[in-house]
Amino acid sequence: MNLWMVFRISLRALMRNKLRTFLTALGIIIGVSTVITMLAIGTGAQRSVEATIASLGTNTIMIFPGSGQTSGARTGAFGASTLTVDDAKEIPRQCSAVSNVSPITQVNAQIVFQDQNWSTQITGSDIAYPDIRNWNIVDGRFFTDDDVRAAAKVCVLGKVVVDNLFGGESPIGATVRVKGIPMRVVGQLAEKGDSAFGQSQDDIVVVPYTTCMKRLQRQSNVRYIMAEAASKDQVERAKKQIDDVLASRHKIQPGEDPDYSIRTQAEFAETANQSTQIFTLLLGGIASVSLLVGGIGIMNIMLVSVTERIREIGIRMALGAKRRDILRQFLVESIVLSLTGGAIGVALGYGFAHIAARFSQWPPVVSIQSVLLAFTFSLVVGVFFGFYPAFKASRLDPIQALRNE
Repeated sequence: MNLWMVFRISLRALMRNKLRTFLTALGIIIGVSTVITMLAIGTGAQRSVEATIASLGTNTIMIFPGSGQTSGARTGAFGASTLTVDDAKEIPRQCSAVSNVSPITQVNAQIVFQDQNWSTQITGSDIAYPDIRNWNIVDGRFFTDDDVRAAAKVCVLGKVVVDNLFGGESPIGATVRVKGIPMRVVGQLAEKGDSAFGQSQDDIVVVPYTTCMKRLQRQSNVRYIMAEAASKDQVERAKKQIDDVLASRHKIQPGEDPDYSIRTQAEFAETANQSTQIFTLLLGGIASVSLLVGGIGIMNIMLVSVTERIREIGIRMALGAKRRDILRQFLVESIVLSLTGGAIGVALGYGFAHIAARFSQWPPVVSIQSVLLAFTFSLVVGVFFGFYPAFKASRLDPIQALRNE
């Protein structure tokens, strides 16, 4: 008996009880569609994180304040303001692998323009900030070195702030008030979009760090320092040079924990990718359980089918069908069930992923790898769970089968 004939016989057998066939395939349909949807959400999250890290700028190095001591108690990261403006100024002087440096200080404040107001983040930086962040100016200009030295009352706005205060009109030359201090708008940043955590990067006002520290915060230390390596190949060298400079300035002894931490863009990406990969695997693992349940359903129905068709099996054997023909017939039925369910599940999973895109903070990504994985898994489930019923059918004694009522 050729394979095509086996397929036709198996298809006719499945169509005898359409409702039971559909309900059996439903387990595979749900399993495959769930796997594809969950993997799409996980992959979308990973792509979003990668895009956010890339938006920080090329070859970026971040220097954060570390732990400090308060009345004998150690604080965690950011627990003490251990970084200064002088630290930031000294880095480019002694680090040949560093091309740009900017001290960063931040404060949340209400910004007011005429009868409009908006609560946003005020970021104080140096003139190198847009170069380090790879952030273009779409209107006006960025503030100058003279503005930084004079702690000038000037600012550059992100798109979200412009939309909420100016209704899309150009803000250049307008005067806004930050904590009651009038500031002239000199530029507008290009749109960056949301971060991986759903926060808008465009909801920002950038001012000279001197202005933020003297007029808005009245403090001498900085929140953190951003640096940029001269090239991708020099990132690790730049990190080592920065570490040497800060260890010397902060008088860190050998074997002593520094009061700062240095992270590169590659380290951020690796950490984020590990987290999202675990997240994706967890989602895929949970969804795969439904495929396993669907496979058990196939085995259950195929065993019932063998029991119901014992006399049919005996007649086929009496007419010359070999045991391998019976084995192939029931195995093909199981595979057809799983592959049909898999194909429908792929289509539904693709649709569910697009529906999920409307409600998630990142767009789900349906990759060809996830489709092939789900489809292959459904095939394996069909073969694995269908083999035992098929084998049981092929081992029936034809005489006993013919006597069965």
